[in-house]
Amino acid sequence: MTTQPIGLVPGPRRPDLAAELTHCLDVAREHWQRLARQPATAFPAGLGPGRHTDYRNAQVLGRLIGDYGWPDLLLVGQDAAKAAYLIALHADPRRDIQVAAMREMHQAVRRGTASMRDWVHLHDRVLCADGAPQVYGTQHQLGPDGIPVRLPVRDPEELDVRRREVGLPPATEALAALRQRLAAEPTSRSAADDPPTANLTVAA
Repeated sequence: MTTQPIGLVPGPRRPDLAAELTHCLDVAREHWQRLARQPATAFPAGLGPGRHTDYRNAQVLGRLIGDYGWPDLLLVGQDAAKAAYLIALHADPRRDIQVAAMREMHQAVRRGTASMRDWVHLHDRVLCADGAPQVYGTQHQLGPDGIPVRLPVRDPEELDVRRREVGLPPATEALAALRQRLAAEPTSRSAADDPPTANLTVAA
């Protein structure tokens, strides 16, 4: 399934909600950036103040979804819609909200007001958290040596076909880029585009 490219849209209908989402993202950035470079065994799931931040952010997102549906481009604008996706991706402490976000975001993708590329990452993440093989090969785990390894994929021989259908590069290229990105020195805003958590990391 594909959607038409998202072009320029008017300013958000709810700039107050946009500001709330971008603030949540700013608070979480440093935490995500640190965990992106830690092996899976270094940070037990659910521990540390960063995970409390993910929990609180998930609650904010859950409230917005309950009141407005998915915070899409029309409601909150491009930057805040991206923030909503990243918060959903890291909402592991609130699986109910993460699953609801995946479903609501899918509806926005169908309307053309959310990113298909972002949604497939969230979809894969929910599958992996459930112990199921992912579809698009976006989720990876950092080994003890800090090198990311792709988590199990459904029908791996068809992986690049599925990725191409949703606008993702070949899996080997994405994995190489991810390894290079994680090996580089982090920048102040890199976590916004490279948003892994302790155990799973994302390749574009």
